[in-house]
Amino acid sequence: MAESTPTHVDRIVAQIFRVFRERGHRHYGESVSEQEHALQTAEFARQYSEPDALVLSCLLHDYGHMLHDLGENIADQGVDARHEELGAWLLKDWFSEEILQPIRQHVASKRYLCWRNTQYRDGLSPSSQRSLQLQGGPMSEQEASEFEALPFFDQCVRLRLYDDMGKVPQMPTATIESYEPL
Repeated sequence: MAESTPTHVDRIVAQIFRVFRERGHRHYGESVSEQEHALQTAEFARQYSEPDALVLSCLLHDYGHMLHDLGENIADQGVDARHEELGAWLLKDWFSEEILQPIRQHVASKRYLCWRNTQYRDGLSPSSQRSLQLQGGPMSEQEASEFEALPFFDQCVRLRLYDDMGKVPQMPTATIESYEPL
């Protein structure tokens, strides 16, 4: 009987899960850890019956936060790590644009929604409001028009809304391993 060896996909999943195990405990300015936030964001997408691609985007949207070595709560220190770009870049060899674009654009989505709706901006958590300023503030009219024309625009905005919801202390969620089949 031949010995089973991990497939390429198995190695990718193991690497991503290792990052969650080793760095997911860190905080980023909210009352939940990186891992709790990722699991909650994905959980909300599942509850709203989103396609697997968007659920996976939700799970991985802050992957870049877990990989930089700038410490915790960096927005409080006046630093924008551009985690959305870092995460999408590090995941680009493994995932399709359908998954990567919402990850890459979830910060731009916040800027867009703040341009579109002042009530949305007023409802952001204090940490998210601080990071908004570091990320360029609300979009201009021209930026918003260009953003609306991007591929997967709707998915980008929906991820952002789930992102905002996923900040509930001690909220029960599925485990990271439950997302392995995706």
